[in-house]
Amino acid sequence: MHDSNKRIGSLTAALLAALLFFQAPILLAQEMTFEEYEPKSTLVVPGTTITKAKFPFIDIHNHRRGEPQPGEVEKMISEMDAMNMRVLVNLSGRSGEALRQIVANYKGRYPDRFVVFANISYEGIDEPGYGERTAKQLEEDVKNGAQGLKIFKDLGLTAKDGKGNRIATDDPRLDPVFAKAGELGIPVLIHTGEPRSFFDPHDRFNERWLELKQFPNRARPADKFPPWEQVMREQHNLFAKHPKTKFISAHFGWMANDLATLGALLDKYPNVYTEVAAIVAELGRQPRFAREWFIKYQDRVLFGKDTYAPEEYHTYFRIFESNDEYFDYFRRRHAFWKMYGLGLPDEVLKKFYYKNALRLLPGIDKSAFPE
Repeated sequence: MHDSNKRIGSLTAALLAALLFFQAPILLAQEMTFEEYEPKSTLVVPGTTITKAKFPFIDIHNHRRGEPQPGEVEKMISEMDAMNMRVLVNLSGRSGEALRQIVANYKGRYPDRFVVFANISYEGIDEPGYGERTAKQLEEDVKNGAQGLKIFKDLGLTAKDGKGNRIATDDPRLDPVFAKAGELGIPVLIHTGEPRSFFDPHDRFNERWLELKQFPNRARPADKFPPWEQVMREQHNLFAKHPKTKFISAHFGWMANDLATLGALLDKYPNVYTEVAAIVAELGRQPRFAREWFIKYQDRVLFGKDTYAPEEYHTYFRIFESNDEYFDYFRRRHAFWKMYGLGLPDEVLKKFYYKNALRLLPGIDKSAFPE
């Protein structure tokens, strides 16, 4: 009897072990987190990878900080040629001697392939004559090779004056700088605020939940930051105050998810343009409406990427040039949905890729671009 019970116990243990062995993957899958879940679509549809833009393009929104490593610029030129990028705009040009060095580093050997934008400092904004001094420095930076002014997102969010107060985007102490940009005929590319979801509660209804979980410091809670509506309203006030200055509202003004409102903004302010850096995932999920929007506002929108990663441009080309369906975006935290191509007409693509930028940027060799 004892041996029989022992055999039954061993058999039971063996069966349990076998069951656990075969069930383990299922149990592990059930414990998988949302962040780990990356299903592979079984949908089979026509489509193609586009590694080279149909027309030469100007990337109006990029950043190259610091001194390039030996051979880095030459490598970039080769990569730019491969994807048909004619001009890259470096928005992180800084000011003064630093700007002179950045201009020399990138435009020294390839003067027609790079554009550098100047930046300003808010140090001393409380002091008398700050605006005039900063405007004068901008004028000097333009003489030293800057072809535009970039305003970073710290203005209106985190930049503070000497009293510790937040500097509003439409702060009158900055008026001489923006007026000078208009006088000099250079565009101001301004990044104001963040995606609206960063200001919303980080809960199960937030579309950027995954990104905020991975990067908690990107949240803009109400106890530390002004509301999104106020931040954007200050930017729009700035547009109204300086009608002779050309502004490029970065990242579709964080309204790529509300194109009708963005269109109304462009209708209201003829001195304002916009660009697509880091927001194409929004366009790729509304291809029909986005296509109509691009056709309507074809004279007001420019190409931009934000980060220089050659393989990521391929998704941009596919979104704007193809009619492909249901393909992947390259960064899941920005888009857990699939992309659809807008299939823009050639004339719209030409304006988007280079013609609009040529009208805004001074000093570009236009002979390198088709009519």
